[in-house]
Formats: sequence, C-alpha cells, structure tokens
Amino acid sequence: MKAGIVGLPNVGKSTLFNCLSNAKAQSANFPFCTIEPNIGVVNVPDPRLEKLEELVVPEKVIPATVEIVDIAGLVKGASKGEGLGNQFLGNIRETDAILHVLRCFDNDNVVHVDGSVDPIRDKETIDMELQLKDLETLDKKLDKVARAARTGNKEAQKEVEVLQKVKQGLEEGLSVRAIEMDEDHHSEFIKPLQFITDKPVLYICNVDENSAVNGNDYVEQVKQATKKEEAQVLVLAVGTEADITELDTYEERQMFLEDLGLTEAGSAKMIRAAYSLLDLQTYFTAGVKEVRAWTTKVGATAPQAAGVIHTDFEKGFIRAEVIAYADFVKFGSEAKVKEAGKMRVEGKDYIVKDGDVMHFRFNV
Repeated sequence: MKAGIVGLPNVGKSTLFNCLSNAKAQSANFPFCTIEPNIGVVNVPDPRLEKLEELVVPEKVIPATVEIVDIAGLVKGASKGEGLGNQFLGNIRETDAILHVLRCFDNDNVVHVDGSVDPIRDKETIDMELQLKDLETLDKKLDKVARAARTGNKEAQKEVEVLQKVKQGLEEGLSVRAIEMDEDHHSEFIKPLQFITDKPVLYICNVDENSAVNGNDYVEQVKQATKKEEAQVLVLAVGTEADITELDTYEERQMFLEDLGLTEAGSAKMIRAAYSLLDLQTYFTAGVKEVRAWTTKVGATAPQAAGVIHTDFEKGFIRAEVIAYADFVKFGSEAKVKEAGKMRVEGKDYIVKDGDVMHFRFNV
C-alpha cells in the first residue's frame, strides 16, 4: 500500500520525505528538484509494540511499515503534459492515498513557483490538474458506456446516469471524493475507474517553527476550504522536523520537541494518519523469537490476516488463538492470559480487530 506525497514545486515535499525515510531524496530551492519518484519504506510508530517488547523480551522486534512515494511537483497545465505532467500524474495514479503538502509559511528566501504564498490557490491548482485528468478518464469511459446505453442496456443506462453526475461535479471543480452519491453506485461504477481525486487525501500544512503547535491563518484557510471533503488536516513544521531528525540521540530529539511545546514528532503523527488513510490496521504476533506488527486491511478475516504472514497460512487455516492487546498488557504474558481464560479461539469468519495478538493454527 502506497501513499504519495504531492504538491506544487518547492512546498517541502522532498524535505518531508527525507524526514520520514532513510532514503535521502534531493531537496533544493528550485522547481522540479525531484524527477523520478523516490520510494521509502517507513516504520509505523506504535507504542503498543514497545510495550509488548517490554513484556515478552524477544530476540528481535519488527514494526509495521507503509510505503511513501515522493512525487515531483505538479504545475499548472500538468494534465496537458506541462512540466513532465503526464509522468507525474501517472505516478500519482499508482498510489492508494494522497498526502497533499501545502505551503503555509512566509519566507522570502524560499522561492514560490507562483511568486506568492497562497495555500488555497495552490490547492486549487493541484486539484484542477487532477480533476482535468479524471475528466479525461471519465470521458473515455462515458463514450464507451453511452454506446451500450443507446442499445437499451438498462445497466449501461444506470452507469451513464452516475457518470454524468460525476462529470458535472468535476466540471464544477469538485473532486470525485466530494461528490455525493449512492455507496453501491460508487463501488460498482466509480471505484473500478481509479479516479485520482477519489483517492483518500490528507492535507499537510507546512508551517514555520513558531506555528508548529497551534498553526496560523493559512492553516485556518485550508481547514475551511477542505470541509466538504471531510479530509484530515495536519500541521507540520517540515523544516524543523528535518532538523530534529539530524540530532543524534532520542533524548536530544525529545528535548527539542518539548522546547517547541510538542509531545512527539509531527512526522510520527503523519505516518499513523497515512496508515489510517490507507484503511490499514495492525495485529501482532508475540514470541521469544520475535514480536512483530503485521498489517491488514480494516475488516480482514482471520484467514486473510494469516495470509499476510504466508499464503500457506491462509490456504490451510484451521483456527486463530486471539488475545486482546489490553488483556495481554493487563495479565503480562500469554500463559497468564490463558490461566485467566481470556484467550479466545476464533474461526474463519472472525473479523480481526486492531491490536489483536494472534497465533494461527494451520495445516497444508
């Protein structure tokens, strides 16, 4: 599962990517610094994993991860191929969620591609390019379905009706995710088309150090402008976060954060938000060899969760032995949980809950 970082050139995308990943993307004070997308596999911060490590004392600990893609800056006209637009829009289409970085700080030393700071204008520029690309996709599909509808095909006629509604919304400047429609119609007709503006989005307001805790006027503008989308808005001082990651020790980093009035790095909040945006959750396996966080989609069944470890686990699934994370912490070990009668045996229909500690029985 990939989340793609998008935005205009020079808003802090590559600096943010560097904060999140060990892969050092080039970041500099000029447009199109990133051409090929950089991909980083980022650990998902999870205090539950640290607690399990403390209780089990395993040989190793493996966190859950999420892929973050740093996509080059889009410009006005990208949908028509301006500024390598087709390549960049293709990169966005391959991601599962969008992390949209908006510049919300004033600094005369950092050039803005449009000459002034205006996050709403910047958002609209990116939105318009993505919407135009989606219109292109929609028109091709509509042309094909309309021909079938003219023959009297009832299903095609219904699809034309839904697609026309989406077309109208896009032409009015709405992203697909902001267009109201029946959930069944969305699943049947819209989801398969993989519209870029239908992907879930997290808006990241890149602010100066002084605005890291409470944001600023630019952030308030963004919150007002994104209300209809029901999208999350996160405030992040990207330059400051980059400085924090350069410090050698955990203690130094914590002191820096405390001086700013923060309890944890904003980048950690952002990774967790991206994980949630991708509709992902974590379950754990815990033994003396390793304590590990595994990633499943929200709503996954026990066999599907087992298949994340190995496909044979899913094929030969017999049962899952499940301990709620809170019970594991309360009783302190698997043995004590069993003694208290708190370990559950679940079958193929069990829906995995975030934080479950699981052990699978299977036979191939």
